[in-house]
Amino acid sequence: MTEPGPGTAETTDQPAITGRAAPAAPAAARRTSLLVTLVLGGLTAVPPLSMDMYLPALPQVTAALHSPAATVQLTLTTCLAGMALGQMIVGPMSDKWGRRRPLLAGMVIYILATALCALATDAEVLIAFRLLQGLAGAAGIVIARAVVRDLYDGVAMARFFSTLMLISGVAPVVAPLIGGQILRITDWRGVFVVLTAVGVALTLLVWRTLKETLPPERRHPGGLGAALRTMRDLLADRVFSGYLLVGAFAFAALFAYISASPFVVQEIYGASPQTFSLLFGLNSVGLVTVGQINGKLLVGRVGLDKVLGTGLAVVALAAGALLAMSSGVFGHVGLVPVAAGLFVLMAAMGLVMPSTNTLALLRTPHAAGSASALLGTSTFLLGSVASPLVGIAGERTAVPMALVQLSCAVLALVSFLGLCRPWQRRGESTASTAGERTRL
Repeated sequence: MTEPGPGTAETTDQPAITGRAAPAAPAAARRTSLLVTLVLGGLTAVPPLSMDMYLPALPQVTAALHSPAATVQLTLTTCLAGMALGQMIVGPMSDKWGRRRPLLAGMVIYILATALCALATDAEVLIAFRLLQGLAGAAGIVIARAVVRDLYDGVAMARFFSTLMLISGVAPVVAPLIGGQILRITDWRGVFVVLTAVGVALTLLVWRTLKETLPPERRHPGGLGAALRTMRDLLADRVFSGYLLVGAFAFAALFAYISASPFVVQEIYGASPQTFSLLFGLNSVGLVTVGQINGKLLVGRVGLDKVLGTGLAVVALAAGALLAMSSGVFGHVGLVPVAAGLFVLMAAMGLVMPSTNTLALLRTPHAAGSASALLGTSTFLLGSVASPLVGIAGERTAVPMALVQLSCAVLALVSFLGLCRPWQRRGESTASTAGERTRL
């Protein structure tokens, strides 16, 4: 075993997945520094920053590049698609070559692609560079998750994911505000200049503070074929696939809210843009707050599967209430009850998302990069499917949003109960948690 560098932890080799839970890896022997925690949080914030900071500039881009709005919208779609595909590429690369080299390469390409976006002269060129930006930016989020798996196990990993949520959860809230302020002093190209500067700062911090967390003896040899076989073995693990689907469906319910809430809150219930911004920010604060309660108070005292099951049940109940309100079961309801339902749904995600990532990655200590890639790609793909469905019935009803959210919540619960089957692994989880408490 190699001596771990600063910010890393000792680990041991794990057997390949055979459909049963692999023995838990030893917990991190050392705590990461605050700066490393902030860097990992910053890496997970790159996708929302890249997407949401750009949103206020869309009308300017349409006018400046003399392109239809539908064409300019593709700059969002291609960036999202790039982030989904990029995780599938970078995750296995990090299992083969370690975390640092693919991460630094991805960040350098992200910087170049973002700078080229600022120089784009027509919409087609901007679309191409946004695709490249998404592909490269995926390195941050997928490798950050893999690094957490390298450093932590069990209870400690769940707590760390909750801490990352505190950092990365702020990004979708502040990104549009930052973008709007940038547009007060410059044009849309200035947004990409700022994103380029953010990329440079993060890359320098990664270079100086984030040591390699995957020692050579734990890396995977082989090329594309080996990477595909690893992913096939991961997906063949029923429990891992269950947690993957739980996370993907939960994210799709969340993405349905993100896509539809501007229209629902403002157009149907008559809220002003300022009121919508306030409610959106409040819901994000709810998600982050519950995530911190989960990490500080529940993890280590309540089983992760119980926390996840409770979160999924609350999401399903909130979505059911929203569907009942929007379909007229309670008669005409105003904005306040609907906003309350959305708040509860969003806040419950603070229980679901950290627990899902932790429980899935606990089974994959030998292939954290590939597992992280599958988790990330599945969430982006299902999120992109949920987005157009929320507007399928036009602009006069919130029923499609609530129906998509409820359907996704039910499918997440079915995946949890039908594939994860936590009651069959209760003894295993109890032993793992007890061992984790002893180590901590």
